Amino acid sequence: MKEKILIVEDEFIVANDLKIMLIKAGYQITGIASSVVQARKSIAEKKPDWVLLDIMLKGDLTGIDLAWELREINLPFLYISANTNQTTLEAVKETQPYGFMVKPFRERDLIVMLDIAKYRFDIEKGCEFIQNVDNESIEGIIGKSKVLQDVVEKVRVVAPTETSVLVVGESGTGKEKIAHSVHELSDRKDQPIVIVNCAALPLSLIESELFGHEKGSFTGANTQRIGKFEQANNGTIFLDEIGELPLDSQVKLLRVLQEKEIERLGGNKTFKVNVRIVAATNRSLEKEVAEGRFRLDLYYRLNVFPIELPPLRERKEDIELLANFFLNKYATASRRNISSISKNALEQLLHYKWPGNIRELEHLIERSVLLAKTTEIENFELPKSVEQSAEPFHGQLKSMEEMERDHILNALQTCNGKVSGIGGAAELLKIQPQTLYSKMKKLGIDKGYK
Repeated sequence: MKEKILIVEDEFIVANDLKIMLIKAGYQITGIASSVVQARKSIAEKKPDWVLLDIMLKGDLTGIDLAWELREINLPFLYISANTNQTTLEAVKETQPYGFMVKPFRERDLIVMLDIAKYRFDIEKGCEFIQNVDNESIEGIIGKSKVLQDVVEKVRVVAPTETSVLVVGESGTGKEKIAHSVHELSDRKDQPIVIVNCAALPLSLIESELFGHEKGSFTGANTQRIGKFEQANNGTIFLDEIGELPLDSQVKLLRVLQEKEIERLGGNKTFKVNVRIVAATNRSLEKEVAEGRFRLDLYYRLNVFPIELPPLRERKEDIELLANFFLNKYATASRRNISSISKNALEQLLHYKWPGNIRELEHLIERSVLLAKTTEIENFELPKSVEQSAEPFHGQLKSMEEMERDHILNALQTCNGKVSGIGGAAELLKIQPQTLYSKMKKLGIDKGYK
């Protein structure tokens, strides 16, 4: 018999359907609670192993309130809810659930979510067991802040396993560095790691790039091509910007994750592949799932072991270490005798918000090393912050998508239509050119730029 589950759901029909599905799958149901008060009583009396939790419940308390209590007693839980607005998703994420399923859903999705949630829980129990056994830093990951050390510990725990890893964080926080660290600390370290920027893949060639093609499979296919998954066989594949993949490509990727096999475009033979998946995104995939842009089943398969990278503004105690690391790197590379950063310049770095995170800091130090006139960097040319008006806005607010489109158009106009390279809109916006091209395509901005 599988684990005991308490269902916390105030709609009887939904709760009863859940009960039937779970019993069919071999789980024990300890009860159904429609409020936090009922749930507390049931937990105390029946001692469930897991809790399935809706957000909107009867009474004054919500499922999120109960989630915090469950964390206090180390009782694992998953959300099942139709409430998917951004504020709710952010509140849900803070409680660190083992899964979040959007109503309505299929029976198969529920069982897969539970299987992956249990696997994640077992890994985390292992993480607690070996906690503080190895506090050594990982080469290339710079910093001593608590939030960064939590990331390092997770990397050390998951690297030796075969578990898929999802690295989440803002642009410039070092997601690719984490992927390399996972690979280098695994048994696959002597095998290849293949990097794929999903945002840079042309829509018409995604399948060919990932899975390869046979000669003559389409116009222009003059030779056989080995895809990225075959190239990464026995090693690791890093799928950066995974949230940019279109839905039809997500289906094909899901098959690879499930079946461990690929078929080249235009071929009639399948190939087994042994590949460890590390994916990364700067998007909220929960929100993408809720809005129908990312497949729920693929999200489950990728989100087995999430690692969230903190933005640089949340680890300011690491800024001086990072700045000095980049200073030594670029002073050596450019053969310039620049050995220090003044106290005043360091204060500038500490008070800046770093929207571009570590990547922005690295570029700033590289530029400052080249411009320095003495052996010490005395001042940094940081972007001027834009002061917001304190007056209330009485007009019609634009959607986030409209604001993003306007912002990109303004950047393109400022750069005279140039997208990439020095002085291009991507540099101004502090994002990768491939990411900007992807956003332009999504927002319907004309591609006729330099």
